[in-house]
Amino acid sequence: MPTLLTIGPYRFFCYAGDRDEPPHVHIERDRAEAKFWLTPVRLQSNKGFSRKEINRIQRLVEENQEKLLEGWNDFFGN
Repeated sequence: MPTLLTIGPYRFFCYAGDRDEPPHVHIERDRAEAKFWLTPVRLQSNKGFSRKEINRIQRLVEENQEKLLEGWNDFFGN
């Protein structure tokens, strides 16, 4: 599970088994986890984050979309 980015309490990462899915990122804090597609940025799943926090996380994903895509492509060799 390579960490692509850490911002405050959030860890942005992908799973090695995610290769066959479109580019996306998982975000975790404590026991909460969300998954966002990266192109276009949109929420795919949420387990434990409030709506307000999901909105904050989505803004972080949008602001760092290019860096997250680079990390995805570097890890999976695309």
